[in-house]
Formats: sequence, structure tokens, C-alpha cells
Amino acid sequence: MMLELLRQTVQEVNAAESLDQALTIIVKRVRVAMGTEVCSVYMRDQATGRWVFRATEGLNANLLNEASLAVDEGLVGLVAEREEPVNLENAEAHPSFQFLPGIGEESYSAFLGVPIIHQRDVLGVLVVQQTKRRRFDESEEAFLITLSAQLAGVIAHAEVTGAVPGDSDAGVAVPARISGVAGAPGVAIGTAVVVSPVADLYAVPKRKVEDRRAELRAFKQALEKVRVDIRSVSDNLKGELSAEDHALFDVYLGILDDSAIGGEVAALIKAGNWAQGALSKVMIEHIRHFERMEHSYLRERAVDVKDLGTRVLSYLQAEDHESRVFPERTVLISEELTASALGEIPRENLVGLISVRGSGNSHVAILARAMGVPTVMGAVDLPYTRLENLELIVDGYNGNVHLNPAPELRERFQELARQDLALSRDLESLRDEPSETTDGFRLPLWVNTGLMADVTRSLAQGAEGVGLYRTEVPFLLRERFPSEEEQRQIYRSQLESFAPRPVTMRTLDVGGDKALPYFPIEEDNPFLGWRGIRVTLDHPEIFLAQIRAMIKANEGLDNLRIMLPMISNTNELDEALRLIHRSHRELVQEGIKGNLPPVGVMVEVPAAVYQARALARRVDFLSVGSNDLTQYLLAVDRNNARVADLYHAYHPAVLQALAAVAAGARAEGKLVSICGELAGDPMAAILLMAMGYDVLSMNSTSLPRVKKAVRSFAHTEALSLLDEISSLEDSSAIQQRLQEVLVERGLTQFIHNPMD
Repeated sequence: MMLELLRQTVQEVNAAESLDQALTIIVKRVRVAMGTEVCSVYMRDQATGRWVFRATEGLNANLLNEASLAVDEGLVGLVAEREEPVNLENAEAHPSFQFLPGIGEESYSAFLGVPIIHQRDVLGVLVVQQTKRRRFDESEEAFLITLSAQLAGVIAHAEVTGAVPGDSDAGVAVPARISGVAGAPGVAIGTAVVVSPVADLYAVPKRKVEDRRAELRAFKQALEKVRVDIRSVSDNLKGELSAEDHALFDVYLGILDDSAIGGEVAALIKAGNWAQGALSKVMIEHIRHFERMEHSYLRERAVDVKDLGTRVLSYLQAEDHESRVFPERTVLISEELTASALGEIPRENLVGLISVRGSGNSHVAILARAMGVPTVMGAVDLPYTRLENLELIVDGYNGNVHLNPAPELRERFQELARQDLALSRDLESLRDEPSETTDGFRLPLWVNTGLMADVTRSLAQGAEGVGLYRTEVPFLLRERFPSEEEQRQIYRSQLESFAPRPVTMRTLDVGGDKALPYFPIEEDNPFLGWRGIRVTLDHPEIFLAQIRAMIKANEGLDNLRIMLPMISNTNELDEALRLIHRSHRELVQEGIKGNLPPVGVMVEVPAAVYQARALARRVDFLSVGSNDLTQYLLAVDRNNARVADLYHAYHPAVLQALAAVAAGARAEGKLVSICGELAGDPMAAILLMAMGYDVLSMNSTSLPRVKKAVRSFAHTEALSLLDEISSLEDSSAIQQRLQEVLVERGLTQFIHNPMD
């Protein structure tokens, strides 16, 4: 019974259009569910910090949004300060009790308050009260705690939604800041464009239209296509189903009629909504209506309604796809950004990216850094479906999104953008200068690439080679596996562009957060599953075609290096090497000229750290993938925004592992490089140089900054700094010390502090 109450309450609150509506639903539901006389919610005011009386059932509603308590006042302040429930049979007897005049709580003795906490932040306090002196029992307290925990995210989301104009546009939009995770550095000010996932009713952005007739026509055409689909399925199953079950198809057709759901959608379109948004709004209302029904048979019909809506939406999206026009300064927003979504928008229009899911270390964030596009990931509280055409600021340094920015805040970010541009121009003068310390130590800087667009930018920044060419990117942008000849042409372009500089091509690395649409890998834990070399060794036809294409592309150039991802033991490596040697032998027999290219291993899992020497003994070089290595060492999913603050690249364990890999490679006389994002951090680069890394490979945007840092230190100073850092036991202490060193060297431009 309690679980059902929880489910229904969460569903209703999720459907709320505003924070006030959400809070009203909560106090009504809780009061009935717990049989109490009073239920109220106090919310923290962002500007003053006070606890504002925001919703109530049982007290004086006339004082809502007026009565308030200071941050440390009353039992509400005590609950918030302690971040745990306060359960009292006689509230007035407690030393923290403070009477709040006018709200009418004089006669209530029993008090139970629980904090509403979202991402470690106390948003408010949920309170129930009764006249009778009694202590609320454990089950009541547990229910309220559970409800508060379930609703905290919804409340946070609803609170932010108040910054976005509603359907009527009658409300005044207010500034708001949403916290996410820094994905790619930089500042972008532009117009929001929301990209919907394919046929997801819950992710359709709100949008007004001028041509209502065209939208209505598109909707009716989509309806007719779905009717044809349903009739076809009905005919095919005529002999398979009972007459009663078969009659359901007539019900589905009836739902789409003008007198039913179809008519409701048409009415919204005539009122100025675009077809997809009108369909989404109506279908979700009906789905939630069915989900709340008590009878299980009727409740299950919600699935059928959702399926109908999804079918109509897919036809509407197919119609809309071709006609999309992007603003001059587009900030692309999606629930989950993909590489294919980045490819759909003209690069000259794209100034910023925001993803509701993912973190700063996910694959799409790495691509964004390579493209030099400011990005925020994991903005879970962003009401993204309501942001179409809204002006916003993307703070890619600190992971914040600013909606409806005040003029003074906008000016501050414009100034920061101007400073970034000035810094980039200053650093351009270093393009032809060597990456060399003040005492003459050379540290080659290479780049990570994946798109042909990266080539020009990388060469313009003075890249000395490619430390990681992501061969999966061409695979991700196609609807099938590219043929061996198609791959050869792609790889040849990359090798020719950088020749005679070396180009390190990583063999296909899919799985984890990189799924091919035509080769889906569905797993409960994809980062610990079938990915990287595990996939290609299980499918040697894919691996062999890729190796052959690489070697053919290298003919006459001789600047190819092959790198194997996700190696976790020597058996995998030996098997991969056997296939590489076989491919080379066969190609030589076919008349292809050229030596076997150098082969290396990516060190990405802890097992490879401990086997660094054994792996180095078998190959020509090692290269650390610090993104995955950090993830696996710290047991932190690099795509999960909830634990993003635990992903510390400066964690002592990570630094010790990096030093161990460098030592293992040196012991076998092999080159060692690093191609993870850590290599593009100017301060980390100094530590990596001191550890003995021969090459650092990074996105092209980071290259001038790293070169500037390298040229600001002596190699002997880097060794001393590494020695000092090695004695520290906390990542925040390490980061603070490194920032102090940047300031001492006059490199404060590489430090970006949050703006409020």
C-alpha cells in the first residue's frame, strides 16, 4: 500500500507544470497518506538563504511565500542544519522552536520534519504536524524520508523550470543557473536548439509555430500512416487472435479519431503549438491517466497508448528532419548527445553543447574538446524540452549553464570570451617554437584526432604527430561497417595529411559509451563488458579488414603506428599480434610494399599497469589512456554525472599508476606516451614530463597551452615538483598546490574560477 502511494505521488509530481504545483500536490498527498492534520513545505530562497513557507495543507495559505525563517532559525532550520529528521511529540518544548506568527501552528504539538536533499544540497524541509502530543512512529518517519528522497530531484527540476517562460508566455523569465559537469573548456553565448531522441514522447521540446495549417497537415498525414500500420497488423493477425483480443485494434484506431486523442492534439496545434509538442503533451497526459488507474488491466493500457503516440511521433520526426534550420549561434541541447548529432549541424553555426546525461570524460565530451566547442555535460536539472530558442550561456570551464542571464552577467562572460580569444592569439606565436623546457629538455606534443576537420586545426597548432587517431569515428558516422577500401581511403587521407609525422591509429574501440547503431551492444555494465579489443578479437573479420586497410594506406608513406585498446592480459596481446603479422605477410604476398608498422598497447585497465613490463616486452611502445585508467582505478563511471566529483585525475593512486607505467616501459627500453585528456592539462603535463613520458598527445585546442607551460619550466624544476607532489595524500591538496605553481609562473590565465 505504501509503495503504491509513493508511486502515485511521484507520478503526479512529475507531471506538475511548476514548482508551486508540485509542492501543492506533495502536501495534499502526504497529509492524506499519513492521516495528519498539517503538511507543509519550506523552501530555501536562493537570494536570501531564508526558509520560505511555500506550500501547506492545514495552515494559513494566505502567508505562503511571505512568512519565512532565517537559515538557522526554528525547527525547520535545525532539520536543514542537521540534514536529518527531527521527530518531536511536543515541539514547543524544544529549545530550537520558534513561533512563526500568522501561519496558525499554535495548536499543533507533534512535529516531524525531514530535509529535501538533492546532490548534497538542502533544498527545503518537509513538515507534518498534529494537535495530539505524540511521536510519529518509525514507519511514518521512514515513509516521509523515502518520499523526500524520491522527490528531491523532481523538486530541483521544477525549481529551475520557473526560469523558463510557460506556454502562455505570461510569466516573466528569471535568471537561473544549472550546475552540470565541465565537458569542454570555453564560453559560449547563443540560442538553444533542442535535439530530440528518436520517437521519445517525453523528450519533445516545446515550440510555437506560425504555419499552423502545415503542422496540422503533417499531423493528419502521420495519423493516416499509423492507421495504415494498425490495419496491416490487424489483418496479419486475424487468424491468430481471439475476437476479443482482435477487437483491440478497433479501439486503437478509435483513439486516433478526431473525437478522441486526435481531436485534442489538433486543438493544441490550432492554438499555435507545433505538431510534435502537441502530440507529446496530450499523449503523456493520457498515459499518466491510465497509469494512475487502480485496475491492473486498465493500467496496462498505458503501454498501448504510449506505443500509439510513439508511432505517430516517429512519422512526424521523419517529416521534420529535412527542414531543420539552425540559428547563427546555436547551442545544441540533448538529453544525451551523440557523435551523429554533432555531425548534423553546420560547424560554423555551432558555438556550444549541453547534454543532460554523461560527464566530462564521456566520448562525446572528448570529441567536443577536439572540436574546440564549449560543453557542459550532466546538466540533470535542466528543463531542456522548454528551452527552444532561449538565450543562454555555456560555461565550459566550470560546468554551469545560465538561463536568461542578467545583462551584467552576460557582459562578464563576453569579457571572458574576449580574454580567451586574446590568449589563443597570443599562443599562436608559439606554433613554430619547440616544446622545450628552459634547460633544453624536448617534450614532443602530438594530437588526438578522429574527424578530418581535426587535421587542419592540429597542423595549425604545431602538432608534431598523432598520438591517437580514433578509427571508430568513421564507423560511428555510418549506417553499416565501412568496407576495407573505404577504410583505406579514410586512413590514407589521415596519414598523407600528417606525413612524414607519425600517426598512431587505434584499432576499433566500441562498447562502453560508444555504440554503433548497426552493431548494438546491450549490457548492464558496458564499461566492464564487451568492448575494445575484446570485440574485435571475437570478430576477427572486422579486425583483419581494418589492419589490412591501415597497412595498405601506409604504402609509400611509412608513418603509421598501430595501437591496441583495452588490453588486459598478454594472451589478448599475443593473439592480436598474430593477426597483425598474418595480415602483413598476406599483403606482402599480394605485392603491397612496406615494413610492418610499430605496434603498441593502450594501458587503460589496472591489470595492464601491473603488467606494463610484460606488455612492453612484446610491443614497440606503450600509451596510457588516462580517461579509462582513472575510471577503473577509482571505480567511478566517467559517464555518470552523479559521481563526477569523485573522478579525480590528480588522485594519488592515479599518479602512482602513471609513474609505474612509465617506469615499466623504460625498464624494457620502450617509448611511453599518454593520449588521455590528462595530457592536455598544462599542469599535469609538467608532472608527466617528470615521470618520464616521451610524448604527450592531446586535443589540438590544448596544445598551445601545454607548450606554454612546458616552456615556462626547467626539467629539473619539474622533477622537484613531482617529488613534492608525491608526498601529498589528497587530490584536492595536489590540485591546490599545482594552481599555486601556475600563479607563481605567471600562468593564471590557465585557472578558471566559477562565476556566480
